[in-house]
Amino acid sequence: MNSEEFIKAVKNIVKEKGISEDIVFEGMEQALLTAYKKNFDSKTNARVEINRETGEIKIYSYLIVVEDVDFGSEEVDEEGNVVKIPPAINPDAQIILEQAEEMVPGIKVGETIEYEVTPKDFGRVAAATAKQVLTQKIREAEKNSIIEEFKDKQDEMLLGIVAMEDKKNYYIDFGRTRGILPKSEIIPGEAIKMGSNIRVYVTKIENNTKGPLILLSRKHYGFVKRLFELEIPELQDGTLIMHACVREAGVRSKVAVSSTNERIDAIGTCIGERGSRIANILKELNGEKVDVVLYSDIPEEYIKNALSPAKNAIVNITDSIKKEALAVVDEKELALAIGKAGNNIRLASKLTKYKISVKTMQEINEEGNR
Repeated sequence: MNSEEFIKAVKNIVKEKGISEDIVFEGMEQALLTAYKKNFDSKTNARVEINRETGEIKIYSYLIVVEDVDFGSEEVDEEGNVVKIPPAINPDAQIILEQAEEMVPGIKVGETIEYEVTPKDFGRVAAATAKQVLTQKIREAEKNSIIEEFKDKQDEMLLGIVAMEDKKNYYIDFGRTRGILPKSEIIPGEAIKMGSNIRVYVTKIENNTKGPLILLSRKHYGFVKRLFELEIPELQDGTLIMHACVREAGVRSKVAVSSTNERIDAIGTCIGERGSRIANILKELNGEKVDVVLYSDIPEEYIKNALSPAKNAIVNITDSIKKEALAVVDEKELALAIGKAGNNIRLASKLTKYKISVKTMQEINEEGNR
């Protein structure tokens, strides 16, 4: 790579990858200095200068004028250990005033003597170094660009393609990078097909040496939340408000909503005409049950609604400080209120943030008689 090719390559990278021209040249100068010290002169008093217009490379050795050469010093710390204090200027780069005046009459302490030391056959080393630096800068630019693109995607839902899998993970392709969907984070019972489009929730984004590490989930409650926002525009424009969302993936989710417009039915809006909106959500959730609950500022009403699909519960707040409540239901509603393996009452408690106990009227009467 000659000087013209190098300048042209730098210009192309600056334009296509959005890298600062100064960053490329500074990186190149540092790399060339390292290469010079390794191949020609191990001393540290040298600098590289690249002409920004022609690409011409020159190496200069420099000496700083001092009264006496400073080799560093030693001190004893409080514990009696000898501590070495390095010199402010590397000894290789120092020249005493008397010697400097022989080279440059009238020179003063603190001034610098420079002279060119560019090796005749340095072009070969420079060409190899240039290719290496430019490749490195391209990779860095692409990594930084991807990080910039995905930095605000945490807690959002993305659409990708299932590109690969191993024993523990699926790898989801987003075009410029891939995310990791652990098999422990898919919905229980669902089948993931290679090459298929898939919606995923971003649980975490970390920057590492290779670019952003994007961790994904389909089990997270945020996945249900984002699905509702995708299917129901009223949640985006503020007509409806989602107050809470809880989930046991593959079993049941509960979503509490309310309307800011008294003429709009919050639950009906979420269900959609002939159930079209909720049907799309259920399809994405692999048949997982979803209860859309009407939110209320009145705890008794909110808890009653949260126990859906159980109906006609009578709720009493037994301890407002500890947030405990008793819900009394008909015998035929008891199983629905509790749910399979207790999932319904467990989710209702999470949704309302109340510890809910459920009893039948018969149990209440028997306890009263006792």
